[in-house]
Amino acid sequence: MNTLFENQAPRPLADRLRPESLGEVVGQDHLLGAEGPIGRMVASRQLSSMILWGPPGCGKTTIARLLAHGTDLEFEPLSAVFSGVADLRRVFDAARKRREIGRGTLLFVDEIHRFNRAQQDAFLPVVEDGTVILVGATTENPSFELIGALLSRAQVFVLRRLGDDDLETLLRRAEAALGHALPLTDEARLALRAMADGDGRFLFNLVEEIARLPADRVLDPGELARLVQQRAPLYDKAQEGHYNLISALHKSLRGSDTDAALYWLARMLAGGEDPGYILRRLTRAAVEDIGLADPQAVVQALAAWDTYDRLGSPEGELALAQCVIYLATAPKSNAAYTAFGEAQAMARDTGSLMPPMHILNAPTGLMRKLGYGKGYVYDHATEEGFSGQNHFPDGVARRSFYRPGERGFEREVKKRLDYWDKLRDRVAEPSP
Repeated sequence: MNTLFENQAPRPLADRLRPESLGEVVGQDHLLGAEGPIGRMVASRQLSSMILWGPPGCGKTTIARLLAHGTDLEFEPLSAVFSGVADLRRVFDAARKRREIGRGTLLFVDEIHRFNRAQQDAFLPVVEDGTVILVGATTENPSFELIGALLSRAQVFVLRRLGDDDLETLLRRAEAALGHALPLTDEARLALRAMADGDGRFLFNLVEEIARLPADRVLDPGELARLVQQRAPLYDKAQEGHYNLISALHKSLRGSDTDAALYWLARMLAGGEDPGYILRRLTRAAVEDIGLADPQAVVQALAAWDTYDRLGSPEGELALAQCVIYLATAPKSNAAYTAFGEAQAMARDTGSLMPPMHILNAPTGLMRKLGYGKGYVYDHATEEGFSGQNHFPDGVARRSFYRPGERGFEREVKKRLDYWDKLRDRVAEPSP
């Protein structure tokens, strides 16, 4: 009786249209095709444990079910959100009993990254001896979320975000299941796919929303946007998405790609990123990638920071955009960044060397007697305002850390350094 009621209960469109073979899965041919690694496993009917890493709605759960079906393995699904060690032990015990009668088990763990280290450790012996074939699904970078011992026992396969053509294929399947085309203009159809943001399951949810609307008119993009809910952009401020997008923003600035930098800024703000974090990174970019090629870059970054603190959101976000434009269009130089790195390396290598005696102050008679300050030449007392004396520790060869380029203001700085180098060459260095 329960089965009858279950069969009569409404099923979401995403569940009704779940693929029945690996060939029906869209967007993952690089893994599932005849030449793909998973496709080859299925063809030989020899699965190994794996981690499926990809965004929501790209088919991870479906692939796991089909792998079990295609290799005659018992499918055991678990969710790391609702399961603990006791649930794992139950599954492992059942898998051992099946193994005794010659039947294998595919254990599918959704959101496997949510298991802690101790729970992940529990997989190791049963994966090692083949009691279960583990298929874990995660939306997070396994390198950060899974223990190394588990990663060494399972292959990591990266699933792709569904592209526009993939989503159109799913749309046509949905329309075939509904028995009619969706009441959308071509532009609205394109907008619908964009709203899904690469998530096939969310696309089917949108289709169901549209199917419930009165079919009395064809929707254009504006009407569609008012009537259905757009998917929130995929962005986790504490996980890999956070680092990926800030890296994209910083490298776009470094590459003087103004439009791309504005896009990544907009993506981060739309995802709810803390503007203070973005401003900190913009300031870092100003001193690391622009430096003295444009000394105003760091001033602009700090001004944007101060402006945002005064205005708040959303008005203050324009200050971030203005800063991004300024930094992206500024001349670039990492000479100061490189120079300081080399100076730090020399400081580590040379240890606790004293400064040369002639540049030390001598506030006491004993210090003057010991030679502190002896031979010091006051730069302002010279004709050029430059003594050319050595300021490195005695016995250490002079090094050139800062090598400005010919871009922006650094062109002027280079002229100054070249001028002082010529004067220094004319001045005899004091004896060590």
